[in-house]
Amino acid sequence: MILEETFYTFNCTIKTEISMHHQLEKHYVNRVGWLRAAVLGANDGLLSTTSIVIGVAAAEPERHIIILAALAGMIAGAMSMAAGEYVSVSSQEDTEKADLIREKRELEEMPEIELRELAKVYERRGCTQETAMQVAIELTAHDALGAHARDELGINEITQAKPLQAAVASFGSFAVGALLPFMVSLLAPIKQMIYFQYGFSIIFLMLLGAISAKTGGSDIKIAMLRICFWGTVAMGITALVGRFFGVSVA
Repeated sequence: MILEETFYTFNCTIKTEISMHHQLEKHYVNRVGWLRAAVLGANDGLLSTTSIVIGVAAAEPERHIIILAALAGMIAGAMSMAAGEYVSVSSQEDTEKADLIREKRELEEMPEIELRELAKVYERRGCTQETAMQVAIELTAHDALGAHARDELGINEITQAKPLQAAVASFGSFAVGALLPFMVSLLAPIKQMIYFQYGFSIIFLMLLGAISAKTGGSDIKIAMLRICFWGTVAMGITALVGRFFGVSVA
């Protein structure tokens, strides 16, 4: 009786600890799909719109022209990003679906060969031949297609292509990123427009790097330095091109 009570208490303690571990444990990989599209969209919206405003301000320092150019760039860029992301991720989704259809047909036509293939996957991961075969048999009995999709093809719920989600994330993030230089074009002095755009863009890029790093659980300093460095390079090249073609940015 005492032994049974001790075992029961131990079992309850283990279950409680596992439950607490799952509650405290935080994973960020399930955000990778929309996070990639959102960071790319915001970064592109910020840099491309800032570059447009800088170019127009250097060539034609009239506020209404600058605002119109920024607005056109924001709308066109957001639509382009959404359409491009939807098409590219849809292509990935089509490939995944084709692989799953092919895998399902092979499971129906040659189940023994597919079972051995799945067991080989687990052997390469470190299982013994007997353990690998046993795992393959049990997972095949539970969900054969799911096991092959996850362990043979590398398709799972986290990394699975979601075209609409990626398109919406790209559209919204580009619009938010482009809105920042657009607001600067409304409020900054015309004569110093170029310098205000560059200065605020660096600040916005730092914020974007910090937000993306925080959301993805990565190092904030590295993310901020990386995005500021490449943003500066992009705007610097734009300024050099302007100078090369005889456009004064001073």
